[in-house]
Amino acid sequence: MRTYVVQSGDTLSRIARRFGVTVSAVVNANPQLTNMDYIIPGQVLQIPNALAQYYVIQAGDTFYGISQKFNIQINDLISANPNVDPQGLYIGQTIVLPNSSGNSIVDTTSEYGYKEMVEDINALKNKYPFLEVVSLGKSVMGKDIWAIKIGEGPKKIHYNGSFHANEWITTVLLMKFIEDYAKAYSTDGNLRGSDMKELFNNTSLWVVPMVNPDGVELVQEGITEQHPYYKQLLEWNNGSFNFSGWKSNIRGVDLNDQFPANWEEEKNRRAATGPSPRDWVGPYPLSEPEAKTIADFTKNTNFNMVIAFHTQGEEIYWNYRDLEPPVSEQIANQFQSVSGYKPIKLTGSDAGYKDWFIQDFRRPGFTIEAGRGINPLPMTDFPRIYNEVIGIMIEGLKV
Repeated sequence: MRTYVVQSGDTLSRIARRFGVTVSAVVNANPQLTNMDYIIPGQVLQIPNALAQYYVIQAGDTFYGISQKFNIQINDLISANPNVDPQGLYIGQTIVLPNSSGNSIVDTTSEYGYKEMVEDINALKNKYPFLEVVSLGKSVMGKDIWAIKIGEGPKKIHYNGSFHANEWITTVLLMKFIEDYAKAYSTDGNLRGSDMKELFNNTSLWVVPMVNPDGVELVQEGITEQHPYYKQLLEWNNGSFNFSGWKSNIRGVDLNDQFPANWEEEKNRRAATGPSPRDWVGPYPLSEPEAKTIADFTKNTNFNMVIAFHTQGEEIYWNYRDLEPPVSEQIANQFQSVSGYKPIKLTGSDAGYKDWFIQDFRRPGFTIEAGRGINPLPMTDFPRIYNEVIGIMIEGLKV
């Protein structure tokens, strides 16, 4: 057991990852944490010693199934168990579970925020120099809104995530896809049966993994009295220090209600009339730097197609006021075939990013509602969700 003093920007997940233990182990060693929403800088924690993780074989288990369940590279699982015959597993047998990140850069097992994303972007760029990384602009609190380009083809595609703060798992989905795509391109080219070298030559994919970095930070870290919006955020959040339900940016504006596509109608439709955890459209369209940054980027790049990844519902939204091209429904059906998600023709919704894109460009635009449950979706759901949406991410480069 060791003592650790919480620093600014720490979360239980980050501390556990740093010391190679689980969040539950940290909580169990610190009974005072049970009724707390967030940890506070200066707080003293007891950190248990790291122990190897083990798993007891159940009926029907295979190394492949275990690797999928725990998001572990199968080769790492085999290497961690040199005396175990993968073909001769038996019920009750104990095996070692290696660090699930294995040789991967993007850790898909624990909380993932702006800090982790920036570190991974730098690491991916160093490992795969053909990636292009640019800052498109700044958030309200001055964080860079990063874009990553992979591919050199004439067809321009855009994916984005974390428009909504408590949907930050979409950032991990996109970052993991970038890593898997880059790895496939630099090796044999194959990713889930698709030739990524061919797609690299035919398409230029621009990914903005985190549109709303300030909001994501708020959801994951909470606030202290030093936060510049401390009093306002508490008031907007009805006095609660728990920001897990927060979708907006740091000024209480829902960034996916910010676009000039019948914005006034959406304003009249929404119950929120001022800064709020969700559903306030803001004082005017594109009032927020995050939304304006994405709009300017979209106009300047002239994309052939865009996809905004959200959670949750396992649905595909593909239309807007009958302004979408006929091919949009066909593409949505293709996405359904590779994901199992249901295409939905929406009505009574305006001012979203894909709404504006369809309205202004008359090209295919989509919102993917990934996963199912209550936001923020737990990272234990990541392997299943990624297995569903990676088909859409690959298919989007082919259409």
